Amino acid sequence: AGKAKVMRFARSKSTRDPSRLIDEIFEALSQQSVSVSGTAAVELVIPTLALNIKTLKAQRVEVAEQVEKLLANYPLLEVLMSIPGVGIKTAATILLCVGDGSSFPTAAHLASYAGIAPVTRRSGSSIKGESPSRGGNKQLKNALFRSAWVASTCDPESKTYYARKRAQGKKHNAAIICLARRRCDMIYAMLRNGTFYRPKVALST
Repeated sequence: AGKAKVMRFARSKSTRDPSRLIDEIFEALSQQSVSVSGTAAVELVIPTLALNIKTLKAQRVEVAEQVEKLLANYPLLEVLMSIPGVGIKTAATILLCVGDGSSFPTAAHLASYAGIAPVTRRSGSSIKGESPSRGGNKQLKNALFRSAWVASTCDPESKTYYARKRAQGKKHNAAIICLARRRCDMIYAMLRNGTFYRPKVALST
């Protein structure tokens, strides 16, 4: 990379001046006397791998931009983005995974597909309890989990529900999964009816 590039990279990642540290690193490298077997080969391979990684990252960004453009005029994108905690990338992921949701008979089927429905453990005729699902569509599950996490910090209804689950003794991730499962019912209904999100209005007493 060279000293100048390393310096620019370090400055972009640190709030402190890295000049002294970079100088010491390159001074130590200049005094290196031990020759490691295979160093020359590594020096050839690493730049090639770095270039490939840069190319793949650029292609990933380009594909993401193309997908967002394709979905920009899709009515359900705006429907999903009206939900607290759902941005364009999360909405696009949900649409790419489930479309308009019409292939799922119920919201429970959608939750099961996403892997956010609890799995009941049985032994013969006895029910041993419930545990989180480890299956499902990972991309959809991550999108629902992340959006629920964001909502738990900024949306009053979600914050209240999350706090209630924590008060019941659930750990953070378990409480977020519960919230994601609850929001899955809402997402299913909104996709099916094409309706925008409407927060519940507290009744005055």
